[in-house]
Amino acid sequence: MAARNKIFFYSRNLKELEDQLQPLYELAESNGFLLTENDKEANIIISVGGDGTFLQAVRKTGFRQDCLYAGITMSGESGLYCDFDLDNSQEMLKSLQNEELEVRRFPVIDAVINGERTYQCLNELSLRSSIIKTIAIQVQIDGNAFETFRGDGLIVATPTGSTGYNKSIHGAVMDPLLEGFQVSELASLNNNRYRTLGSSFILGKERTLTLEVIQDGNDYPIIGLDNEAYPIQNIKDVEVTLSDKMIKTVKLKHNSYWERVRRTFL
Repeated sequence: MAARNKIFFYSRNLKELEDQLQPLYELAESNGFLLTENDKEANIIISVGGDGTFLQAVRKTGFRQDCLYAGITMSGESGLYCDFDLDNSQEMLKSLQNEELEVRRFPVIDAVINGERTYQCLNELSLRSSIIKTIAIQVQIDGNAFETFRGDGLIVATPTGSTGYNKSIHGAVMDPLLEGFQVSELASLNNNRYRTLGSSFILGKERTLTLEVIQDGNDYPIIGLDNEAYPIQNIKDVEVTLSDKMIKTVKLKHNSYWERVRRTFL
C-alpha cells in the first residue's frame, strides 16, 4: 500500500455496532489497512450509518481536504452520500486499494456569520424564525438588494443538499456537477404588502449571497448548518459563497448520482 492506508471509522453509536463491524475491521486489516482512533492521523474516513452520519463525520473531522471519505449504510438504509453497505464493504476496500479508484467531489458552501467566523456546509444552511412570528430578511446578491423576504425562513442548499430539506419544500434537485447553490423559501408571505420571488433560485459559483436579518423583534433566529442547529445569538447577517473546498468520496462503479436519486425517490 501507498500512504493511503489509515482508516478512521465514525458513527454516532460506534460502540453499540462493535459486534456488527468486527468482521469489517478484520477484513480491512487483512487487506493491509491500519485502523486508527485519531481522525487526524487517518487518510480515509468511513462513516457508518445513513446520510446524517456521513454529514456528521465530515463536520466532526473538519471538512478534510487531504483525505477520502466513504459512507457505509446499515441494513435497510439508503443514502445519497453513501455508496456502500455492510454487505458490499469488501468492494469498498477493493476500491480504496485501486490506484485508479473513482473519486466523486461534492461542493461545499462557506457561511460567514456576523462578519466573524466562517462555517462550512456540505448539505445546506437554514435560517429560520425561532418564535411564532415571521422573520424578515433582506436578501442581497453581490451586494445589490434583491428582495425583502418575510416568512418562516430561507434555505441555502448545495447541489447534493438539494435532495434534502430543499426538496421537501419543492426546491429543484441540482446536478452536483453544477458549481453553485440554491435558495428556497419557507412559507413566504406574498400579498399586496409583501412580495418575494416566490420560487427557488440558483446562484453561480462567483455569486455572493447576503442574508441580513431585519431587527424587528425576531432577532434570535435558528441557524442550521447541515444537520446541526448552532446556538449563535443575535444573528445580524450571513454571507454565503461557494467554497474552494470539495469533499472527496469513494465512488462505487456504475452508481452515478442520478442513479442513487432514482433509487431513493422513484
